Amino acid sequence: MITYIKPIIQDIQKMQQLVAQEVKNGNILERNSAEMATTIRSYIVAYDGDVIVGFVALHIHTITLCEIRSLVVDESYRNSGIGGELIQRAISEGNFYGLKTILVLTYRQNLFEKFGFHVIAKESIPETKIWADCIKCKHFPICDEIALTLNIGENKE
Repeated sequence: MITYIKPIIQDIQKMQQLVAQEVKNGNILERNSAEMATTIRSYIVAYDGDVIVGFVALHIHTITLCEIRSLVVDESYRNSGIGGELIQRAISEGNFYGLKTILVLTYRQNLFEKFGFHVIAKESIPETKIWADCIKCKHFPICDEIALTLNIGENKE
């Protein structure tokens, strides 16, 4: 049975091991241990017993915008619904915080469209995202990821 929980600091090394191949492939940005520690509360982890089989982060950029990032599922668990469940939990968390829009940059457009995300022009991505994260990517400035957003509600100001 898969359980979904918030990780603890001691999970960081296992999370980095799970995502290592995707980082090497250039599909996910590398996050060092210190960066993961400072953002540990943004992650949701999928466990099968005591093994981490997937995770996602919901990173808040502004009072209206958040981003789903670092979505990864162990290869042997793909196509079992774990990725979708992690996305749904991230969307629910965005709703909980009263955010208005979720952004995602991905190579898996169809997966996110199943949840109502729609493609946007990359030029509309806030500069704070570009200079905080995109500049670290080995593909920058030639990005072939697809930008999508989902409107999740009205911001509670």
